Amino acid sequence: MEKATFAAGCFWGVEATFRALPGVVSTRVGYTGGKTENPSYKDVCTDATGHAEAVEVTYDPAKISYNDLLKVFWENHDPTQLNRQGPDWGTQYRSAIFYHSPEQQKAALASKEALEKAHRYSKPIVTQIVPAVDFFQAEDYHQQYLEKKGLASCHIRA
Repeated sequence: MEKATFAAGCFWGVEATFRALPGVVSTRVGYTGGKTENPSYKDVCTDATGHAEAVEVTYDPAKISYNDLLKVFWENHDPTQLNRQGPDWGTQYRSAIFYHSPEQQKAALASKEALEKAHRYSKPIVTQIVPAVDFFQAEDYHQQYLEKKGLASCHIRA
């Protein structure tokens, strides 16, 4: 099993999207990329922790590739919006790929470059591609939130 970590706005819809993919073994939502140890949701919402709402995906690379996960990431949010997705704004809603290996870094950079060369978006892609750091799991009520509420999605498709 391998891990991939993505931030693409509110983590509820992002998690639901990745959970539905064959080959994804598990997901968990949380906070990463900031400076505060063990932040709460309330802390992250202050926009002062530096953390992004993110989804950690555990997947079976024999069943789904990292490149396939990247494709889903790019297709399911607007990577040209700086520190926001739809009505949600703040650095916690930024677009970011947190890579876990040099191979993931290379694949993420190549996928971003390919989208830029293809002029897929009318504005520049602002997605950060940075090393994975400590991931702090969000409170239980955030885990599989949409499933618990009987909702299909809440994210913005690009």
